[in-house]
Order: sequence, then structure tokens, then C-alpha cells
Amino acid sequence: MANALIHETSPYLLQHAHNPVNWYPWGEEALGLARDENKPILVSIGYAACHWCHVMERESFEDPATAELMNRFFVNIKIDREERPDLDHIYMDAVQAITGSGGWPLNVFLMPDCRPFFGGTYYPPKPAFNRPSWREVLIQIHQLFQQKREDIIQQADQLTQHLQNANSFGAVAGVNAELFLPATQQLMAEQLLKQADTSWGGFGNAPKFPQTFSLRFLLRHYHFTGNQAALDQVILSLDKMLLGGIYDQVGGGFSRYSTDIQWQAPHFEKMLYDNALLVIILSEAYQVTGYDRYARVIEETLQFVVDELGNGENGYCSALDADSEGVEGKYYTWTQDEITDILGEDAAWFKEYFQVTPSGNWEEVNILWSRMLRDEYSIQQGWTKEEGEHRFSRCLRKLKELRAKRIRPQLDDKVLLGWNALINRAFTAAYAATGQEKYRRLAIDNLQFLERAFQQSDGSWHHTYKLGKSRISAFLDDYAALIQAYIYLQEVTGEQNYLTKALALTERVMKEFMEATTGFFFFTGTHQTDVVIRKKEIYDGAVPSGNALMAANLQYLSVVFDRPAYREQAHGLLNALASSITRYPGSFGVWAITLQTEVAGIAEWAVVGQQAYRFLPSLLKKYVPNKILQVTETKLLNFPLLNGKNVPDEPEKVLFYHCKSYQCGQPVDNCEVFLANV
Repeated sequence: MANALIHETSPYLLQHAHNPVNWYPWGEEALGLARDENKPILVSIGYAACHWCHVMERESFEDPATAELMNRFFVNIKIDREERPDLDHIYMDAVQAITGSGGWPLNVFLMPDCRPFFGGTYYPPKPAFNRPSWREVLIQIHQLFQQKREDIIQQADQLTQHLQNANSFGAVAGVNAELFLPATQQLMAEQLLKQADTSWGGFGNAPKFPQTFSLRFLLRHYHFTGNQAALDQVILSLDKMLLGGIYDQVGGGFSRYSTDIQWQAPHFEKMLYDNALLVIILSEAYQVTGYDRYARVIEETLQFVVDELGNGENGYCSALDADSEGVEGKYYTWTQDEITDILGEDAAWFKEYFQVTPSGNWEEVNILWSRMLRDEYSIQQGWTKEEGEHRFSRCLRKLKELRAKRIRPQLDDKVLLGWNALINRAFTAAYAATGQEKYRRLAIDNLQFLERAFQQSDGSWHHTYKLGKSRISAFLDDYAALIQAYIYLQEVTGEQNYLTKALALTERVMKEFMEATTGFFFFTGTHQTDVVIRKKEIYDGAVPSGNALMAANLQYLSVVFDRPAYREQAHGLLNALASSITRYPGSFGVWAITLQTEVAGIAEWAVVGQQAYRFLPSLLKKYVPNKILQVTETKLLNFPLLNGKNVPDEPEKVLFYHCKSYQCGQPVDNCEVFLANV
């Protein structure tokens, strides 16, 4: 028998559609039932690629006796955290306040009016790990709700007030002038380098996440100051990741995080956003270093995204599961015998390089990873660089062909607006770094799909799309990432209409999401009424916070459209978070990058001439992270940076302007000379 989730499109919700639990999706039917029957609500939040979500489903939600308790005592609601990140943020904060920690699956108990009063994460079927069993929790909560209702109401009141108080930050009086000084940048770099793992790269201990925002900050710090330690940490971190098991050596693409400090054993889920953010930092590192290995991994990762996450309409699906056949990592791991059989005479050196052992290097199987760069190993073996690459490619191709015959991990095939905007930014970053036209084409095609699939007739956008239908109003993160995608698509194409669209979206966000008294932005728009509070998210976690992206967008568009109020608002946001950004740059990485740009100053590049677009690849390839680039072949009056710059009459002549605050030096008519002096 199917429950009410059978009509949903989320793969995560559909996974639970045949549970004996009488699950409902979040909506008025379930919420009205809780009010009518005066029952507490059990909200269980997870996502399709979540390993422990699958475990709890097998152990508890598929068990008829457990389901009977849930159905009798509660109105049960299943939420895909990626479809409703607004609800996930609210109830995750509540559980963290109750327990001191969080994670998924997230199980939260609510009053019939949706105020939380208790919650936790994974609960075992029997008492274990110093946790009560799930059944014990269900019975205890039911008894408390029946016998100590006033205590429960008081807990809900206090918890909701805590959430409101935590959300009450905002503008501060005065401007912290020291925030915008180079010394502040140096302090933030020192903070990050103190936390750096100088042996294995990255930051901190296991579990180890890529922390791409921190790496981008350090790369920029090297660019602005010449600090070699900052560059060294970026290179070390990227090299160790692309050598590790966190990177799929056979099929390309990165897993979510590493369970150890050496990047060997990942949690095998592959998320679209992680791969987007890693391609961006790899592209910037390639611009700075020119290392071929970064171009190779960009190529392999984006090929993985297109081949395995593409939805056939130029959109990209959310994730690949960590599990296949009920076993985490089974699709990606190898036995020594498999490798020996398939590779023959190449097996010996391949096993040596990739740390393959008879008993396995992880849970009796082998994860392919290495301690040495391919070029270094080729030299050690007496191979030329070309011969070494040929050998690696040949062997990995054979393993990929064999692996394709296995049962694949499940694809979470919903398409999310914000995550697609991030991969769009990755495409434009890859084009800028490599000059490969296919990446620019992917970005253009993807943006056209997003406009087709997500944009509504009134100019608003939806958050998620599947099977020809979009739904759920877009959140701040969606709009902020989309504005960023438009901005950088303009840079790689020279098409100014993308900036006009970015401006229109920014005006919509200001109207529907901004808190007038502080200038910060709520996660949900004014139209949304099914949340107990409107949260303001500021931390840069797995993805950039919408507020941080908006600060960067306002900073950029203030120059493009000569809107000083935008820049003042960006300053205000940075100033309000000054202490947090400078003390904890690892948690405020996108904010730190925006502050970095403000301190360095914005370089304004204007390129005009009938052949101006011909020079875009050269202009983009040079790493100048604080630049704004506009190119035109015709006279344009609507953009201050281009206004007054006449197109030369000579068809072959192109003029290159380097400006600051619209004050431009004398133009040069040679691209190489221009780039040598900016």
C-alpha cells in the first residue's frame, strides 16, 4: 500500500512512499489534520543521497510495529531538505539548540501549530550508542504530550523564542574602518593558515571537507600580497584531494567529504554543488599555476556532471547516492583480483600507484588513491609524461568500462535552481581558465534551460523542477546564485543583456526578501506563509549563503550600473558581520572574499572595438579576481563603464581601458601590452 508520498516527485520522498508509516508531504492537508485531531507532528527530514537516512528507514520506518506507533500517536511528515531548505534550516537550528548537534536524518516533534519542542537525528531500533531506541522516543513523546502538555507548550515557546533571538542580528551603528584595511586581510589569512593541515592539505581533522571558499580566499591572498604560504596550501590541498579517494579516479567527480585526514575514504555521495565549487577553485588555480593536472580534473569532473547528472534538457540533477545494492561505496571500490584480471601486464604498477592490496585498503576492498602525482610516478618509472598519461588513461578506461556493468547508485533526479546556477558559474570559470568553447556553450544552454523551466510569467522563479514541471517558490539562495550566474555569463560572452537580467532579479530580491531595518535578506520571500519564522542565513557552509552572495552581487552591480546605494548596502552587511568574518573566515569564506575585493579595489576593464570579442579568451585567462570586465563592439550608453567610449572607426582596432571608479587611464590598442600592465 502506498502512502500520500506516492504523488510526489522528490526521489527521497518516493523512497518512503511504500513505508507502512502514513507519511504526508509538508502541506495544508497534513498540517490541518494535526490541528483538527490535536496531534503532535513528527517531521522527518533527509535527502536521497543520505546514508543514515537509508539506515533508519530500513531499521524503523519499514518496520510495521514501529510504523503503528507513529501512525497512532503522530501526524507524520516527510521532507526532502533539498526541496524545502527553509524548513530544514529552522528545524535543524531547533535540534541543535536542544541537543548541541545536528545532522540527517533530522527528526523533529512539533506542536500542531508547527512550533518545535523536541528532536534529534538518527535513532537506532534498539538502545545503542548512548541513545534510546526510536520506539522509546515515540512512546515518551506521546506520554509527555498527553500528560504534561503545559510543559511541552512552555518548551515550544522557549525554543521558538530562541530561534527568533538568534535571528535578530542586523545593522550596527558606525562603520568599522579597520575592516577595510590590508591588515584585516592578513589577519584572516593567518587565521586560516593556523588551521591548515600542512601535511595532507585542507583544514582541521577528520571528517575533512574541501572548504573551497577558504582555498579561494588564500589564492586571492597570494595574488594580492605574494604570500607563498597561502599559495602552497592551496596547491597542497587540491593535489591531495585529486590524488585521494574523495576524487573518483575512474569516472571523475568529487564525493561529499573524506572520513579521514588523508582524503582516502570518502562518504561516497556525489553532490552537484560540491563539484561546481571544486571546479571553480580548480579553474582559478589553473589560471595561477598553469598545472596540466588541474585542467585534466576540470575536464573529467565536468564530463561526469554532463554524463551522469545531466537531465537531457541542459539541466543537472542533484546528486548520486553513496550506496548501491544497499552497500556504501560498492559501485566505486575494487578487489585486487578484479584489477589483476582486467589490467593484465599493467596491473602491477597500477596496484602499486593506487595503493591496492590483497586484503583491501578500506573495509576489505580497495579505494583507488595515491600519495604521488602522476608526473612524479612516470619519472620514477622512466616514462615520458605523454607515455605515463597514456598508460593511466588506458587502464582507467578499462576499469570504467567494467564498472559501467555494475548496478549504479540511485540518481536524485530533481533539478534545483540554485545548484544549477552554481554549476553554471563553474562552466564559465572553466571557460575562462581553459578557453574551451564547449564550457561556454554548456553555460549558455544551461541558462536557457533555467529560464524555460523555472521562470514564471510574473517574473518570479521556482526552486525545483522534474518531469516538465517546476514547483515551490524560489528561495534567497536560488536568486542570489542565479544573479551571480548571469553576471559571469556576461563576462564570458560579452552579452550585456545578462547584466540587465541580473539587475532585474536583484530588484526583485530587494523587494521580496530584504529586511528594511538591517539590509540583510530573509531566506524566504514575503509571499511564503508556512514557516514559523523567516530566517536570515549568513554562514557559508556546504554552499554559499544567499546573504554572502548578495553582498558580492551588490558590490559588482553597483559598479556596472553606477548604484552607490548597492555598494553602501554591501558595506553595511560586511560591517555588521565584521567580527565574525575576521575571527572565523573558514565559516564566512564568501564574505571574506567579498571583503578582500573591497580592500584591493575593483579593477574596471572596458574593451571596445569591432573585433573586441576576439580578445575575450585572453582577457579571461589572466587571473585578476577583483576585475569587472565589459566588452562591446558597438556604442552603448546604458552602462557607465562603457558610456563615452567610442568604437574606433578602423575595423581591426580595439581599445583596452583600465579604470577605477570610472576614471580611466589612456587606452592601449594591444591586448598583450594591456595585460602586462594590469
